Amino acid sequence: MVLALTVCGLVVALVVVGLFVFGLRRRLIQRSGGTFDCSLRWDVPEKSDTSGKGWGYGVARYNGDRIEWYRVFSYSPRPRRVLERSAIEVAGRRAPDGEEELALLSDAIILACVHRGTRLELAMSEDALTGFLAWLEAAPPGQRVNVA
Repeated sequence: MVLALTVCGLVVALVVVGLFVFGLRRRLIQRSGGTFDCSLRWDVPEKSDTSGKGWGYGVARYNGDRIEWYRVFSYSPRPRRVLERSAIEVAGRRAPDGEEELALLSDAIILACVHRGTRLELAMSEDALTGFLAWLEAAPPGQRVNVA
């Protein structure tokens, strides 16, 4: 009986510590500011796929001429993807369709992009999209930026 209570107590403690670390990590990512909720789908096929598969929920952070994308459900302190402003080409935007509406946040807009030859999609709120496009267009003189 004592062993079972000890094991249950340890499991509960591990769950609490795990949730605390998730929260602490997100707080540390957002501490420097310039963050927004952003779902990402990497290496998207050319034909539009509205099945809702492949989306990862995350937090994106502006860092100079780069966007660092962190998965929400991860303990890694490093970004999962880094997108350089000069290498991002915007191919278009659309509203979520089909099962994507269930996989993404309710007010999301999908931005189709190409980064160094890899097709990707970013899903973010209207406000975050406005900020992202303004950040892209505000590239220093001499840098090539392609915004459709």
